[in-house]
Amino acid sequence: MGCCETDHDHDDDLLECAKVGQKIRHFSLEAYDPTEGGFTTIDSEKLLKKKKWLILFFYPADFTFVCPTELADLAAKHDKLKKLGAEVISVSTDTQFAHLAWKTSERMLAGVKFLMAADPAGHVSRYFDVWDAETGLDLRGTFIINPDGVLVSSEVNFYNVGRNADELVRKLEANVYLAKHPAEACPAKWSPGDKTLTPGANLVGKVYEALNPE
Repeated sequence: MGCCETDHDHDDDLLECAKVGQKIRHFSLEAYDPTEGGFTTIDSEKLLKKKKWLILFFYPADFTFVCPTELADLAAKHDKLKKLGAEVISVSTDTQFAHLAWKTSERMLAGVKFLMAADPAGHVSRYFDVWDAETGLDLRGTFIINPDGVLVSSEVNFYNVGRNADELVRKLEANVYLAKHPAEACPAKWSPGDKTLTPGANLVGKVYEALNPE
């Protein structure tokens, strides 16, 4: 992995990778749409104009082993993520045609309804710093982008460790809550309905008391 590239191969077009807390740059990807049964183009600006949260779920490759278990797990939480206002997009360096073939043949993907994006040249994968130059594949990267286009969460795993969609739901729930309550912060393992923290001088050295009132 390394620096991130635009659609050109010139050194002066190199860009920094996406960073948590900063706005992402525009990207577009061809994709297979399992719901419609055809192909489409994903445009990040158009989705953000709809005030959508974006979840990008990078994985190594179609027709592999851990990957279908991850996408099946993500599919089981898809409705919940949609209700929170998110557009879920899986991404690999396979083509949209390979996605169609994999979705059709792999029974574990029967419940997948989210867009399956193709990044065969690796441009978007490089930008999110998950592209592995040794293999030409993506690492297991999960990114949450808020409706303002700001990257608020980043997680990257190596090839041999699958992710847990329950934690993705929890992180999106926390970010959606904090977007409406920016003065607060969510402690470890926070779930909707749990106590939050309000950072300030009165909280210094008193976190236990704040979370465990008498």
